[in-house]
Amino acid sequence: MDEFLDLCEKFAEATSTESGCLWYDFTKSGDIIHCREAYNGAEGLLAHAENVNSIIGDALSISDLIRLEIHASADEIVKLKEPFADLNPEYYEFQMGIGKPV
Repeated sequence: MDEFLDLCEKFAEATSTESGCLWYDFTKSGDIIHCREAYNGAEGLLAHAENVNSIIGDALSISDLIRLEIHASADEIVKLKEPFADLNPEYYEFQMGIGKPV
């Protein structure tokens, strides 16, 4: 667990430089770490994935990805399906809300 938490710090440090990141945090329940993150559109998420690609590889070498959810508009989901196909995410199409990104 300590090794993975060290990687969480690397993820956060790398992500802090991304202009398209709205928020990025980790929470823990038992031996499960949850990463909660939001980006300014598909472009923000794609830039993030490119930025942390090597850290993702390190994380996947010592842990199991239980679930990846991508929540976005239908138009944005189309842009993400091919690049994220290997991670087999669950896609959720945005319906309504009152989010107020900064």
